[in-house]
Amino acid sequence: MQASSPYELFHQSSNCPARCGRVTTLHGTFETPIFMPVGTLATVKAVTPENLLELGAQIILGNTYHLFIRPGHELVRSFGGLHGFMHWDGPILTDSGGFQIFSLRKLAKITEEGAEFRSHIDGSKLFLSPEKVIHVQEALGSDIMMVLDTCIPYPATFDEASQATALTSRWARRCREAQSDSGQLLFGILQGGMYPELRKEAAQELIDIGFDGYAMGGLSVGEPKELMHEMLDASVHLLPDEFPKYLMGVGTPEDLVEGVYRGVDMFDCVMPTRNARNGTLFTSSGRVVIKNSRHREDQGPLDERCSCYTCRNYSRGYLRHLFQNREILAYQLNSIHNLHYYCSLMADMRSAIMENRFPEFRATFYDQREKTAPVA
Repeated sequence: MQASSPYELFHQSSNCPARCGRVTTLHGTFETPIFMPVGTLATVKAVTPENLLELGAQIILGNTYHLFIRPGHELVRSFGGLHGFMHWDGPILTDSGGFQIFSLRKLAKITEEGAEFRSHIDGSKLFLSPEKVIHVQEALGSDIMMVLDTCIPYPATFDEASQATALTSRWARRCREAQSDSGQLLFGILQGGMYPELRKEAAQELIDIGFDGYAMGGLSVGEPKELMHEMLDASVHLLPDEFPKYLMGVGTPEDLVEGVYRGVDMFDCVMPTRNARNGTLFTSSGRVVIKNSRHREDQGPLDERCSCYTCRNYSRGYLRHLFQNREILAYQLNSIHNLHYYCSLMADMRSAIMENRFPEFRATFYDQREKTAPVA
């Protein structure tokens, strides 16, 4: 039976599926479409919660798998959950750990009961079942919990994808049945590999179970970009429009624009923070590799169109100096800029949708990149 929806629609574009709305959780609301910075271990790397608020983040992520291993969900519960533990008062979504188990599949054994795996830290044997995943997330106190799923590699045969998708559906039902009345939201995850017919069947099973939102998983796992877009097109319309739609683990600024264009409400990815630590910065005219020698004497800001703390106060030349010397400040300033860029991009897309001009926004977004080299 379908749950009541936490999603409120503000505006639906008249010329594409892009839409703008709001999701209500136990720790407040967030506006969609939204990008969620990833704080795997109860911290978004190199930035403080105050930094996150200043740059416009409305909801962040934690990860069930990693927090289950260290420091442990019961310890986090004793601090008042993730909100008290990490000093973040806004909404938090916790991923179930399915993707991490997929990434460490050489250390894992998947059965009907759940995932048996070895800790990537000390090699100890651990087990996560659908029921355990819900128990852990309830202890963490996240506002949005995710069901345990089996992520499908690319490429995969039809039979492999079919078996894994069916297991995800059975696990999803067990997660829903294990959920208490804590008030936390629970999202189902649509799998199906690169097979539209499997995704269609899986979507109907998730809808029959009834969730508070629906995520699309198993994309951006190595497939060509064109195939990812094809599978996104085949997936997003299968999910009920009255509920939030979440594209997991994606991706580049271009991916965000294309996802919103197709009707996606929520995104997450480690790309802005990971790239920041590796010296690749996102700007309104494309990517900048700050270590390049051309920036050595540049006294201008990283991005003249950007209003973030980094661009208001520091030059490209100084940012290059910090990065070349591996100064800790480099990672903080770079991360602040990249996260601000992502959050600002989403805010601009929300405005474009509300003003019913999203196709024009999309065209301008790509036009600005074509006028400059892709990597500077």
